[in-house]
Amino acid sequence: MSALFEVTNLKRSFGGLVVTNNVSLSMAPGDRVALIGPNGAGKTTFVNLVTGTLPPSSGEVRLGGETITRINAIGRVRRGLVRSFQVTRLFQDMTPAEHVGLAVLQRDGRAGRLFGNFLSMPDVMAEVSGLLEKLGLAELSHRKVSETAYGQQRLLEIALALALKPKVLLLDEPAAGVPQSDTGLIEQALDDLPKDLAVLMIEHDMDLVFRFAKRVIVLAGGSIIFDGLPADVTKDARVREAYLGSYANASHVA
Repeated sequence: MSALFEVTNLKRSFGGLVVTNNVSLSMAPGDRVALIGPNGAGKTTFVNLVTGTLPPSSGEVRLGGETITRINAIGRVRRGLVRSFQVTRLFQDMTPAEHVGLAVLQRDGRAGRLFGNFLSMPDVMAEVSGLLEKLGLAELSHRKVSETAYGQQRLLEIALALALKPKVLLLDEPAAGVPQSDTGLIEQALDDLPKDLAVLMIEHDMDLVFRFAKRVIVLAGGSIIFDGLPADVTKDARVREAYLGSYANASHVA
């Protein structure tokens, strides 16, 4: 299958410090890829580079065969490259329905028609209701975000991302800060993502990584040191030294 998303020799330096060092990767529709690595490895910088919030020093980013390296973040979203964030960026006084409705209107170029009448737009409300139902948030549609649990807020962020109809979805620690009792909700949401959607997930929870990913990429010191199957990552000496440590020796890891 041909590549949907390609990064070639991506590099970013701050003065003499190289934080992203000639990183290359590709993803096809339906890929489920985990990007892991120690703190300071350059994972967030990499995501900022590919989503357009930070310009690269060199290298290329392509989506659907189009070079998007010099296109701004909004232009990349419109082309189908969408991200979530490690820390929630929701408006506490808005409801889930308002959040998703605004995302739909922005996607369709109708953001000028905001809260005054979007509730009376059948096409918008049908999409809003469908997304919130899919993420298990239907009963909370018209509650303020401040009245919802943190795990539900993380689910709402996934709903917002899906409202933008991504081709490639970058998830930055979707379970971060979520109580252990609610992580199953996040995992179910990940399992239910569209099968043709390419997903790259940054995550530190290795149990979640091994349940989610069909492929694992390890970043250390700004460079990729491993790109392969989950079953092989724990056997790689460089990965064990740089990141996994005792986890690789745990009896429950194949």
